[in-house]
Amino acid sequence: MQVFHILVDWFHQQSWLELIGVVTGLLCVYLAAINNIWNWPFAIINTAIYVYIFGHAALYADMGQNAYLLIINIYGWYYWSRQPQNAPKVLIKLMSRKQVLAFILIVALITPVLGFALTQLAPLLHYQPAAYPYLDSFCTVCSLVAQIYMARKVLENWLIWIFVDIIYVGVYLSKHLQPTAFMFAVYAIIALLGYFDWRKEYGTQGKA
Repeated sequence: MQVFHILVDWFHQQSWLELIGVVTGLLCVYLAAINNIWNWPFAIINTAIYVYIFGHAALYADMGQNAYLLIINIYGWYYWSRQPQNAPKVLIKLMSRKQVLAFILIVALITPVLGFALTQLAPLLHYQPAAYPYLDSFCTVCSLVAQIYMARKVLENWLIWIFVDIIYVGVYLSKHLQPTAFMFAVYAIIALLGYFDWRKEYGTQGKA
């Protein structure tokens, strides 16, 4: 019973807005995994909430990432709603050497620029100093590249997500965003399952 009371007390201390963000985040990922169009409205709610949460936590790169994803999710809902049911299925591909080099260069070049910009812009705009500006920028850039590779059905996108999600768990725990840290831990597990599922499908392509 003591454990139960501790959990109830912890739950009451959490932000309702963050808890809604976690629920909508998990729902949108699950619905996307089963190819359900209703993942998009949940994704829109989730990203809108986290624009505010990450801004309040001074995780400005994450805030910008979610603002970008909010727009992409609105477009995604529109795009999916217009796709015919018999549209050809996109095949899974392995990451090419060119894509590996592109990933390394993009992360290496944009991360320090974005991190430096965050350290300089926050005081100018009278915001609180950016939390972990370079680590936050690194994870954001990795996430945006992974999103592109996911859209192109590159198998290794899931490995990038696993790596980034694990880092995010530590970042959000340090910012006392425990429900969000839990959500990203679940994301990491889903990404691992996604990797094995895509790898299995890749191995059966063209054999039917």
